[in-house]
Amino acid sequence: MRTRTLGTTGPQVSALGLGCMGMSALYGEADRAESVATIHAALEAGVTLLDTGDFYGMGHNEMLIGEALRAAPAARREQALVSVKFGALRDPDGGWSGYDGRPAAVKNFAAYSLQRLGVDHIDVYRIARLDPDVPVEETVGAIAELVEKGYVRHIGLSEVGADTIRRAAATAPISDLQIEYSLISRGIEDEILPTTRELGIGITAYGVLSRGLISGHFTADRQLGAGDFRAMSPRFQGDNLRHNLDLVEALRKIAEQKGVSVAQIAIAWVLARGEDIVPLVGARRRDRLTEALGALDVTLDAADLTAIEEAVPPGAAAGDRYPAAQMAHLES
Repeated sequence: MRTRTLGTTGPQVSALGLGCMGMSALYGEADRAESVATIHAALEAGVTLLDTGDFYGMGHNEMLIGEALRAAPAARREQALVSVKFGALRDPDGGWSGYDGRPAAVKNFAAYSLQRLGVDHIDVYRIARLDPDVPVEETVGAIAELVEKGYVRHIGLSEVGADTIRRAAATAPISDLQIEYSLISRGIEDEILPTTRELGIGITAYGVLSRGLISGHFTADRQLGAGDFRAMSPRFQGDNLRHNLDLVEALRKIAEQKGVSVAQIAIAWVLARGEDIVPLVGARRRDRLTEALGALDVTLDAADLTAIEEAVPPGAAAGDRYPAAQMAHLES
């Protein structure tokens, strides 16, 4: 397994990380035993970075990861680095009520995460979305206090803009910014990515397959089950979906010429964007994990990159990343 470092102050991690959200929430039912087996397979393959959020399934995902780590061989368990997002407020109906970045709340969230995960420290800790009522300096400062006490190793950010990145970095060392980045979500390239590179902050890129949209496996007639948020996602609706799947077919032609899958070439494109970027793959099953890991063996030359960007140019996607209400929470 190749490795990359999260910024100039962060840990060394596997070149691909495993995003665990779908094992607990937002993509419909998941198989618990298969989820644990997938985490174990990832660790066995050398994946060290496991990403979660304390609000994924209202704690379910953290407990799932904790279960998987307890059952893993000691050597694999010790190599695992867990990245946790916090701050999202949920209700018993599964609704969203905003974000809480107050220092007291930060420490409260961390205490519960440590217990659910069954660990004595969190490797990277970050608020999922900026709390508009709390200066980022206060939120990051509270995480820095947890670092001083040994409960957190590194401070991360998530879905914030360049000014907030600078303010956070002036408060405490920041390892990485977690943000969506893929062939059809390239908004970070104009201002955010230059800022993180200037400051020596890494990128953990989620949504590299745009929630399966550009995986090569999604079809226009697919029926999304209850609890699958893609049923309300603009990019998966009507004419938007048909347009976006046309982009996938253009990408498929290039992938076939390379002898790889659509998912592999899409992940390889993100890997090729820089050594400071670590893609997170949201595999819920071992076969999908195996496919994603195959991207590490894909080499893209200048001609390949030109062909890919001609097939899927910047801004080509139809529809926003999220419904309007959730887009409003994205400071980035």
